[in-house]
Amino acid sequence: MFQAQSLQHFGNGARQEDRTYFDPSAPPPFKIADIRAAIPKHCWKKSTLRSLSYVLRDVLVVTALVAAAIGFNSWFFWTLYWPAQGTMFWALFVLGHDCGHGSFSNSSKLNSFVGHILHSSILVPYNGWRISHRTHHQNHGHVEKDESWVPLTEEVYKNLDNMTRMLRYTFPFPIFAYPFYLWSRSPGKEGSHFNPYSNLFSPGERKDVVTSTLCWGIMLSVLLYLSLTIGPILMLKVYGVPYLIFVMWLDFVTYLHHHGYKQKLPWYRGQEWTYLRGGLTTVDRDYGWINNIHHDIGTHVIHHLFPQIPHYHLVEATNAAKSVLGKYYREPQKSGPLPLHLIKFLLHSISQDHFVSDSGDIVYYQTDPKLDKDSWTKSK
Repeated sequence: MFQAQSLQHFGNGARQEDRTYFDPSAPPPFKIADIRAAIPKHCWKKSTLRSLSYVLRDVLVVTALVAAAIGFNSWFFWTLYWPAQGTMFWALFVLGHDCGHGSFSNSSKLNSFVGHILHSSILVPYNGWRISHRTHHQNHGHVEKDESWVPLTEEVYKNLDNMTRMLRYTFPFPIFAYPFYLWSRSPGKEGSHFNPYSNLFSPGERKDVVTSTLCWGIMLSVLLYLSLTIGPILMLKVYGVPYLIFVMWLDFVTYLHHHGYKQKLPWYRGQEWTYLRGGLTTVDRDYGWINNIHHDIGTHVIHHLFPQIPHYHLVEATNAAKSVLGKYYREPQKSGPLPLHLIKFLLHSISQDHFVSDSGDIVYYQTDPKLDKDSWTKSK
């Protein structure tokens, strides 16, 4: 019924550029301990003061942007404010993400406190997200067990209703998916990040989930109160639009961590999956000026293998590990000031990467030719 897509490169000249074809699914000739040994010891050290300084920086920028937007209150300034503030919301998320990994500080209590403050402020249930994100890292690259932008099997794909299929594979809908994922996960999976009895969580984690859901509810109540106090239109402009741009950033970045490389990358099952092989399917991206603003989250391969490394050491750790990784590390395409070059990878992947085979321990994305023909990108 569907046309299988073989392993391929963008463009006609890619194979000529590499005389020796490299199979990214081949077991690597190194071990994870070899990568660890190549990373300087100081890259593993966490500085609580340095981490808090990033929080202070971002909170001050968020506050200044709000004050300036309300002060100027002109449509010209609002159009500048929305992308800037949405990007800062995304930066706050990344710092909370570091808290969830324990790379923010050596204090689990401080990590939890700061993580709850940062993530609740942008309507993310911290512990619910933290636990499912841990599952993602522990099972990265595994068809059934991964948690973030996991590929659909052909059987699940065939059974999607038309609305779900359209929303998943028609731009721009996928970059607004995150709030829906928090509520009901991905197609083919059950549960909610807000429900302590979801199968995402063990019985021992239920209290943590309740705490985060309560914090999320408090933040939502504050937003509703402010809407009644200062008016819903102003709240929409101050918070609502930046929140949507934050969601766009989150979906855009996290999708491209695991999709859209010029060569199709493998997904694994069964005996073929290992933590190392799964982690090596992740992709680094260059975001230009945004790299520093969103705390180098685009430097993602080493982060996936060693999430304990603080974000401010990821670039150095990656450079040190390249000699071990060899061709298993895919150098990111250099960005201009803004990462506009990444849009083509997103659009191409959405139009081509639809499902994987129901069987096989090493699989690649395949394309539904009908969806490909009717896709938004093909109509342009």
